[in-house]
Amino acid sequence: MVYTGTIHLATQGHTDMHDITGEVQRIVRESGIRSGIVTVFSPSSTSGITTIEFEAGALSDLKRLFEELAPEHREYLHNLRWGDGNGYAHVRAALLGPSLTVPFSEGRLLLGTWQQITFIDFDNRPRQRRIIVQVVGE
Repeated sequence: MVYTGTIHLATQGHTDMHDITGEVQRIVRESGIRSGIVTVFSPSSTSGITTIEFEAGALSDLKRLFEELAPEHREYLHNLRWGDGNGYAHVRAALLGPSLTVPFSEGRLLLGTWQQITFIDFDNRPRQRRIIVQVVGE
C-alpha cells in the first residue's frame, strides 16, 4: 500500500531550519499503514532534508559548517548565468540531498531519541515550500 501526503511551509531562506518530525508522524498515522518506510522529499534544488538533534547548538554548528563548505559570498558561476545570487543555496542543497527515508513500525517512526527530521531552506529569500511525504508498507 502507498499513501502520499504533503507538508507546506513558509520559510525565510538563508539556511532556515524546520523540525517537521511531528508532521511526518501525523501523515504516517493518517495513512493507516502500520509498518513500512516513509520517504520525505523536497522537490526543490535549494533545500534539503536530514536528521539532527533539533537544538540551538547543533543547528548553529550545522549552519556554520554549510557556510564553511559553500560560503554565501563566494563567486558562483550559477549567479553569473542567472543573476539570482543563490548559487551557494544550490551547492548546499546538493551536499545535503533532497530526501530521507525512515522506517516505522506500529504506526510510529523509528527515530533515535535525539533525532528529528529537519527541513533546511538554503535559498536567499523567503519561500513557500511543499514537501512530499510518501508512506509505503502494510
